[in-house]
Amino acid sequence: MTTAKAIRFARTGGPEVLEYVDVEVGDPGPGEARVRNHAIGVNFIDTYFRSGLYPLDLPNGLGQEAAGVVEAVGEGVTHVKPGDRVAYAARPNGAYSQLRVMPADVLVHLPDAIPFETGAAMLLQGLTVQYLLKQTYAVQPGETILFHAAAGGVGLIACQWARALGVNLIGTVGSNEKAALARQRGAAHVINYRDEDVVQRVLEITNGAKVPVVYDSVGKDMFTRSLDCLRPRGLMVSFGNSSGPVAPFSLNELSARGSLYITRPTLQSYAATRAQREAMAADLFDVVASGKVSIDIHQRFPLADAAQAHIALEGRRTTGKTILLP
Repeated sequence: MTTAKAIRFARTGGPEVLEYVDVEVGDPGPGEARVRNHAIGVNFIDTYFRSGLYPLDLPNGLGQEAAGVVEAVGEGVTHVKPGDRVAYAARPNGAYSQLRVMPADVLVHLPDAIPFETGAAMLLQGLTVQYLLKQTYAVQPGETILFHAAAGGVGLIACQWARALGVNLIGTVGSNEKAALARQRGAAHVINYRDEDVVQRVLEITNGAKVPVVYDSVGKDMFTRSLDCLRPRGLMVSFGNSSGPVAPFSLNELSARGSLYITRPTLQSYAATRAQREAMAADLFDVVASGKVSIDIHQRFPLADAAQAHIALEGRRTTGKTILLP
């Protein structure tokens, strides 16, 4: 057994439930690998597990994303070996740690050209953008789409990738500073929802046509406005709840607006197999290596200060990506 530092929580609640503790890490069993994390990604979904919105058996660890080096592998593991640089963005939780034993199947090789911090900052959000723009709704050159929280980690990748695909992305943000950042990263139009009417601005930008797809990670505060921005038979992609979960609603809301579609996708469904994960990761690594998409790491916290990272994230005081350094 090796002792390592990790974040654990024994009850759900606010950031104060997170504890920085010593844990014992053993050898990997069949199908497992022991990975020493060099950088750890912080994502809004982590706050859902911590708060209890997404239930977990307690006590438990937190975090789904990191990059590091394989130290040992268990029986039957052949696609990675000790010394390999790897990254991952998948359950089970436990990435908020210096060292962990985990399922080896979720590990993907991290190219030498991509630093550990970038690897930890890009995978979960980058794979999310990959499936959103290329699978959930395959955007086409010349289309105009609406993407909420455009200055967040997912949003800034989406702004750049959409531009690379020839797509006009309308991004919503909550401040002028965030508006400037989204424009810099490729948003064709930016709406500050604190000062402007989102639906009216979308109508103006599209000359009344509205958009074929809305990508909404905000949830409660934006849901109805998102529906009102869709053209008939448009697709509402709800992939997060940063303002709280969407309240139950009548399906008649969809028919009244023109036979709308709605989906609630997760990365776990789109990257369910190693072959799917590796193909999606290869697409992401290629677009980053090409320079068309850069990864914005704007906040770094020591692993011990994970609670402070959550406070900043939930207070909407962050832009781009937040990482923890073990």
